[in-house]
Amino acid sequence: MKVYSRYFKRPIDFVLSLSAFIVLLPVFLVVSSLLVVANNRKPFFLQPRPGKDGRIFRVIKFKTMNDKRDNQGNLLPDADRLTTIGAFVRKTSLDEIPQLLNVIKGEMSLIGPRPLLVEYVSLYNEVQRRRHEVRPGITGWAQVNGRNAISWEEKFRYDIWYVDNISFLLDVKIIFMTIGKVFKSEGISAEGVATMERFRGTPHQ
Repeated sequence: MKVYSRYFKRPIDFVLSLSAFIVLLPVFLVVSSLLVVANNRKPFFLQPRPGKDGRIFRVIKFKTMNDKRDNQGNLLPDADRLTTIGAFVRKTSLDEIPQLLNVIKGEMSLIGPRPLLVEYVSLYNEVQRRRHEVRPGITGWAQVNGRNAISWEEKFRYDIWYVDNISFLLDVKIIFMTIGKVFKSEGISAEGVATMERFRGTPHQ
């Protein structure tokens, strides 16, 4: 496990992500053009996220929601801001394509715990914080076991299990399971919301 994660995982990530980006470049350009129209010339969404060892980087995703606000200037709920093209991009997981650039740069891995919001870090308990022992991934063990349709506690348990059991064969398994999830469009959102409820900390930490 340590040999794979220390010496082989990063080179494999670089080669596969660069190859995938080159192959998907036409799709990248088409989706970017459609989102330029749908989101008032803002096709991309960049946001600070904590990476390996908690280092902050800017994750790159396609922008699937507009910036509409209420009369008080507050952003509307996610479900009200999700555009038609954005819903399609999210359902087909095309919004993850730009993150291949994060992998190429070494900020992310193809497989690992998903990079969450910076504001969540202070809410983690000691066990949950261990998800930052590895690079965050475009997909991961939690994603193929429910994605946004499972609870935060379940998601963290899957993340830590991955950290403790990382291996080449596990990564290959997750890749094939991810392909199946994408075709089935499973776990895109939690019940009653467009994506996932915000994490507010685990009670009785």
